[in-house]
Amino acid sequence: MAIHSPLLAPRAAPPIVVFDLDGTLADTAGDLVGTLNVILEGEGLPPLPVRKARDLVGAGARALLQRGFEAGRKELTPAHLDHLFGQFMVHYRDNICVKTQLYPGVEAALERLQRAGFVLAVCTNKYEDHSVRLLEALGIAHRFAANCGRDTFPVFKPDPRHLMLTIEKAGGNPHRAVMIGDSRTDIVTAQAAGVPSIAVPFGYTDVPVKRLNPDLIIGHFDELFDAVASLVRLAAA
Repeated sequence: MAIHSPLLAPRAAPPIVVFDLDGTLADTAGDLVGTLNVILEGEGLPPLPVRKARDLVGAGARALLQRGFEAGRKELTPAHLDHLFGQFMVHYRDNICVKTQLYPGVEAALERLQRAGFVLAVCTNKYEDHSVRLLEALGIAHRFAANCGRDTFPVFKPDPRHLMLTIEKAGGNPHRAVMIGDSRTDIVTAQAAGVPSIAVPFGYTDVPVKRLNPDLIIGHFDELFDAVASLVRLAAA
């Protein structure tokens, strides 16, 4: 699939900050695992505690279902997994923001970036419809010039084209872009795209983010603006 080279992108385009969603902007584990447990209950299996599933949330519904069946010592065939995945997606869509909350400082950080002239976008492996619904429920959908999910383009993270196409759709400048994420997938995607990355350590990852070599790590969204500004200045130097 052909995409525009960032070398050809207009440098006059505004700087852009691209966010992952689950584990980065919002703590979605409660609702994802809640949906998983509804499915497991229907299969006669015990619920899976959130603490045992958090690291898998970023891997998607299929991984969660497989972990639930492994914990319950019950075989899960590929055909049945496909069937349960369909059930999962419908239930989650209808219960997408029951326990989910934005991480502290997110709204203020987004507002500050926008006031400074940054375009904002979401690049997530959540399906686009789910991502749109969630951001609307959380009251921040209007902040983003593009909300690009797993099915928005023919490719998705860690393919770097997912990130570059998101930047293009939002009208941002790939030469002055920063990716914010919580996992290996986000950081590897940014690295492959040649985009600086900032990691948050409170999301869903099976490896401490400091071992994944992001450009910067922040512990709270109060630190985001200064971190972004330092990377954009560095990229423009």
